[in-house]
Amino acid sequence: MRGLDTPVKKIRRKIFTEIAKVGFYSNDETLIADIEAIPYSIVQEKATYRESIYRERAVASERVRLAMGMSLRPENKAVHITSGIEASNIDEKYYEPPLMQVIPSACDACETNIYEVSNMCRGCVAHPCSQVCPKGAISIIHGRSVIDQEKCIHCGKCKAVCPYDAISHKERPCSKACGVNAIESDSQGRAVINNDKCVSCGMCMVNCPFGAISDKSQIFQLAHALKEGTEIIAEVAPAFVGQFGPNVTPKKFKAALLALGFSEVYEVALGADIGAISEAHHYAEKVHTGELPFLLTSCCPSWAALARNQFPTLIDSISQELTPMVATARKIKQEHPNAKLVFIGPCASKKLEASRTDVRSDVDFVITFEELVGMFEAKEIDIKSFEGDSSFHDATGAGRGYAVSGGVASAVEACLKEYYPDIPVHIEHAEGLAECKKILTLAKAGKIKNCMIEGMGCPGGCMAGAGTIAPYKTAAAELKKFVNSSSEKLPPKELEEIKLD
Repeated sequence: MRGLDTPVKKIRRKIFTEIAKVGFYSNDETLIADIEAIPYSIVQEKATYRESIYRERAVASERVRLAMGMSLRPENKAVHITSGIEASNIDEKYYEPPLMQVIPSACDACETNIYEVSNMCRGCVAHPCSQVCPKGAISIIHGRSVIDQEKCIHCGKCKAVCPYDAISHKERPCSKACGVNAIESDSQGRAVINNDKCVSCGMCMVNCPFGAISDKSQIFQLAHALKEGTEIIAEVAPAFVGQFGPNVTPKKFKAALLALGFSEVYEVALGADIGAISEAHHYAEKVHTGELPFLLTSCCPSWAALARNQFPTLIDSISQELTPMVATARKIKQEHPNAKLVFIGPCASKKLEASRTDVRSDVDFVITFEELVGMFEAKEIDIKSFEGDSSFHDATGAGRGYAVSGGVASAVEACLKEYYPDIPVHIEHAEGLAECKKILTLAKAGKIKNCMIEGMGCPGGCMAGAGTIAPYKTAAAELKKFVNSSSEKLPPKELEEIKLD
């Protein structure tokens, strides 16, 4: 479903738009009424996607709370949508975990792991499904195969051998998409997230066909701050390229952000450039000399959280370089010490990274491209209609390439070959948390050495993150053009000397 403009995405965008309108236009006297009215303006005369208007409004109400940065309401007592609004009606509300939450009233309690015979079964004479079943769980009734779920051990052998593909494997989509096995079930069979395992990548959210999983947002607080005329600078992740349509150039996009109220716009690829040259130096100094067996990149917070949580013995091998988001923010605040900063990107887990106590003073807001669209629509800003006076000139092609899987590794490798030509380079990379776990397991076992390991929590890298809008292939192709058109290909070696502490 990633890259498709499904009804789930449209509902989310509508919620973001309405919440942004409240932030931009409501005052203290109308705030409560305006928020309480949102579920009724979204679900008006009849239900469209659920069995009743009441359930649909209940789901919309929980979406409103999450979009305000608040947690879900308890199911066992009456609580107004706006209960606790005082803690959100401020400019500096940081994200509070858990970031990803399952809306119980929206969850369809999907089967977690079941093999089931469909009407495609032809009742063949061979019955290979029953022959390969190690537990005798398949019987032939009226000539058709039937699986006894109490005996089935979910090995999948019957499905693999069926000549008509008549046996389906029913999995919970959110669980299938979760690379860290954080999706569990409650007493009613609905999905719940184990927050001790979750690394907030958001893949469960974008893969749930019922839209039952959502993350918290800061769009209300950001809109409120922009309305108040606060000096806010946007730092934009390189994955913005191709997200807003084929005719939206970097120049148009920058002009639209300025029209939204931002005082200036910078590329996060600037911080990526700083990181690429610094990690090349780190590789030469630590890995090549044998001081470290390998170096793990740190720019993807989900990958870094996975390494810290499940592979604590590898912590010393995680790069200590600032992530591009933080490096860019600190560089900006050297020039604009009184400004507030918003990171705009494709990543859900960046929201929790920005909430860390050592990052809060650097990044004040984090919103995704998906949420940004809601803000544009709230202000009736059509990006395509802008021309703009200037484009982006903050970064090189190497830093901009961070947006796709393999981009970090490529940038560091290019810097090593340019500035440390006598040092052999060995790069490994993994995308998607399941593959990341595999490569970390190999590294822990000593089967991968003398290399840099790039990990990306989202399959495809940042360009396919949970907060993106455009299809991955389309956006990646546009990014490639953007990278190739960059006037500078590699960051200068002296960039590593910039002091950002």
